[in-house]
Amino acid sequence: MSEQNNNNNWERGVLEKLALSALQEQRRARHWSIFFKVLTFGYLFIILFVFMGWFDSKDGALGSGKHTALVDLQGVISSDSRASADTIIPSLQEAFKDKNTQGVILRINSPGGSPVQSGQINDEIHRLRALHPAIPLYVVVEDICASGGYYVAVAADKIFVDKASLIGSIGVLMDGFGYTGTMEKLGVERRLITAGSNKGFLDPFSPANPAQQEYAKQMVEQIHQQFIDVVKEGRGKRLKESPDTFSGLVWNGQKGVELGLVDGYGSLESVARDVIKAEKIVDFTVQEGFADRLAKRLGAGVASAIGFSTQGRVTLH
Repeated sequence: MSEQNNNNNWERGVLEKLALSALQEQRRARHWSIFFKVLTFGYLFIILFVFMGWFDSKDGALGSGKHTALVDLQGVISSDSRASADTIIPSLQEAFKDKNTQGVILRINSPGGSPVQSGQINDEIHRLRALHPAIPLYVVVEDICASGGYYVAVAADKIFVDKASLIGSIGVLMDGFGYTGTMEKLGVERRLITAGSNKGFLDPFSPANPAQQEYAKQMVEQIHQQFIDVVKEGRGKRLKESPDTFSGLVWNGQKGVELGLVDGYGSLESVARDVIKAEKIVDFTVQEGFADRLAKRLGAGVASAIGFSTQGRVTLH
């Protein structure tokens, strides 16, 4: 009987140990599962931070000495691009506001774009230069600074280029297409109902209206004159005018120096080092977050869906 009790106790002990071991194994597995979930969540959280632009590359550099502030204007200037006034203006404001900024470089690589967006940036540069007279602003051109890009650039104290950079294109265009011939061949009939005799202004699916075309030409010429006035104001006596100056031609950097469209040769590094005398460069360009990009794309999609036409859009290209 005693031997049987010992056997029972032994079996019970083994079962208890097995159960305890299984329980501990479950706990360990649960702990590791929680650990990996937290690790994965943290990793995804960091990626989300990066995509939404919450990590600012300049944060670690502020307060660490005198520097040249950089703002990048890259690509087509439009309200829904990274070269919009909503992006460039806050970047410039932060660059001027920082107490360690010795000078600001606006680096431009743009073929142009919206005259409205370009004009807003130009106006803000003038305001900031008047507000911070001790801080110079220079433009450094990379491959191209044409039309709307040059509209922005002439607000700077000086413009520096590479000898092969493309600059100028001081002109305005309004582009579009006409599809009436194609519609006739396909047997398609245009049915346009408007309230207002000019509501279908330059409609691409209707025959050309000479009166509307003349009106559009006058409007473009007025915007061109605004562009000319801005260039003359910005360049002043440095500009060597010729019949081609405001014709829309594009010149290389070498010719631009000769014509007084720009001031000399220089890169981001050379201007920071030799002109501003602050070799350290801090990027103040506002990085558009994922949410902002998504909102802009959704906004553009909604505008397209409800029929906002881009036919006849005026651009500085």
